[in-house]
Amino acid sequence: MKTETHPAQAAGTQLRQRHHRLRHLMPRIALALTLASLFTAAPAQTRDLAQGQGHTPPAAVSQAHGHRWADVPTQTLAAGGVTFAYRELGQHHGGTPVVLLVHLAAVLDNWDPRIVDGLAARHHVIAFDNRGIGASSGSPSSSMEQMADDAVSFIKAKGFKQVDLFGFSMGGMIAQEVVLKEPQLVRKMILAGTGPAGGEGISTVAGVTFYDILRGLFTGQDAKQFLFFTRTPGGIEAGQAFLARLKERTQNRDTEISVSALFAQLEALRTWGLKKPADLSVVKHPVLVANGDADRMVPTTNTHDLARRLPNSTLIIYPDSGHGAIFQFHADFVPKALEFLARQTF
Repeated sequence: MKTETHPAQAAGTQLRQRHHRLRHLMPRIALALTLASLFTAAPAQTRDLAQGQGHTPPAAVSQAHGHRWADVPTQTLAAGGVTFAYRELGQHHGGTPVVLLVHLAAVLDNWDPRIVDGLAARHHVIAFDNRGIGASSGSPSSSMEQMADDAVSFIKAKGFKQVDLFGFSMGGMIAQEVVLKEPQLVRKMILAGTGPAGGEGISTVAGVTFYDILRGLFTGQDAKQFLFFTRTPGGIEAGQAFLARLKERTQNRDTEISVSALFAQLEALRTWGLKKPADLSVVKHPVLVANGDADRMVPTTNTHDLARRLPNSTLIIYPDSGHGAIFQFHADFVPKALEFLARQTF
């Protein structure tokens, strides 16, 4: 027996099917918008930093010693089945290298040149793309523990016996895993805009990120203007200056992060935020902890909690600033970081 379908019923079925497909496509659409927003070029700025917050020109690096962050060549290193893309400056200084661990959705070009050049004026500094990120090969890791393992593989492949770790945001979480896994590999740590496992709001970073992505799209701005900086006049101007600095490198820029890599990192953040807090009292290393007083991505309460959990920590909280406080106040932060790294350890 043949059953006839009423036109209205057929239309309703088709509409439900379209809605179902659209609902499943929305996460991918959101992530595509995220990528588009994260890598939107910032408007050119003539001033380097917000008024009243100081001015630090690019670090003067002599031609005899090589490059600035804006033009240092990208190199590769094979380790653990991965070909890592990396850049390094200040090799002539010798001493303990400073290894940089970067934030969510970031590649080498997302490091602030003022921070890197400032550190490289006195230290050997290395930044790398982790597995499956930027120009590095392999499938992206979906946990902080895996990312830490890859960081250790890279560090050891470089032949370093001991390093200082500088982790920003997600990079600070990776740094905590590294020091817990391989304490003898680490001399000191700088942890900025980050928090401990299980910290408040860390498992819901994706929600904050997508909200600010939409704000950026509707206002024609880079999402980092909302995610990293406050909406006060000082925060807005500092954000614009930071975004302009990220465009100083015009040649041989890194490969942008892929959608699959961003998915993996968001999963890593979700599980880290739900993880049982680690016993950080066993970390006796000197640690400099920094953030702004109004971080929306990794709420500032996590910064205070992290400093309390680490028995040998020094805490810096910058006023009228958010997740990107160290970029907003780089003129103050870099000297403090250099002084911290120069302190004698016993």
